[in-house]
Amino acid sequence: MEGLFTLENLFTLGMLVMLQAVLGFDNLLYIIIESQRVEKSQQSKLRKTGIWLAVLFRLVLLFALLKLLSYFTEPLFTLAWEGVVEGSFNLRAVVVLLGGVFIIYTAMKEIWHMLSLEDAMAEQKEKKSSFTTALVLIVTMNVVFSFDSILSAMALTDNFYVMAAAILIGAILMVWLADSIAAFLQKNRMYEVLGLFILFIVGIMLLSEGGHIAHLKFFGHEITQMSKATFYFVIVILVITEFVQSRYSKKLSKMKAAQKDLAE
Repeated sequence: MEGLFTLENLFTLGMLVMLQAVLGFDNLLYIIIESQRVEKSQQSKLRKTGIWLAVLFRLVLLFALLKLLSYFTEPLFTLAWEGVVEGSFNLRAVVVLLGGVFIIYTAMKEIWHMLSLEDAMAEQKEKKSSFTTALVLIVTMNVVFSFDSILSAMALTDNFYVMAAAILIGAILMVWLADSIAAFLQKNRMYEVLGLFILFIVGIMLLSEGGHIAHLKFFGHEITQMSKATFYFVIVILVITEFVQSRYSKKLSKMKAAQKDLAE
């Protein structure tokens, strides 16, 4: 660990912490939504336990990627239906693609439940997920989210201790913010819909990333990875749209109430 606290390493640590915060947003959102499946008294514990267990697995994955990177990049299988579907899949591509499919499925299922009157009426009677089941899902999906942050970190430094410190600091920030964001979504349920659509876009982004890693082609057209800039631009537009629509709905409600009072 000699020379760990150099100016270069400290600067890199700061960059990595910001990277963890930015890339960890979608992960935190998934954790919050998944935690709502368990009993309310267990939700905070689930979020914190899930984050810390996920950090442990992330450190293990970081060590494994540093030592066994070639196993994650070597092709596992290929698709060679020329002119229809082509691609070469390694372990990372498979994990990212499966993660994207699962997140899209989760987001669409929750959106469907919100649109279903029968499900809404039976919401209180609906059987909750067990603490263990939800915890396993949170930790498993965190492994999927880990690839981007870890590989991006490896592009900045090869110092395991600097990367590990950034992951731990990022975890502390996530634990600190998780309950506050969950409470906000609980009090403002309309933003839960926004959160689910953001989660849906996260799934699309993972699918595009997995397809790009595998050089996947459909009918001669290669899948292009969605850039982080595009992802956050879409998120900003969604948030602005939700804000404007919310304000406009409140204004219309006040106008209708005023017109009703005048009519009476």
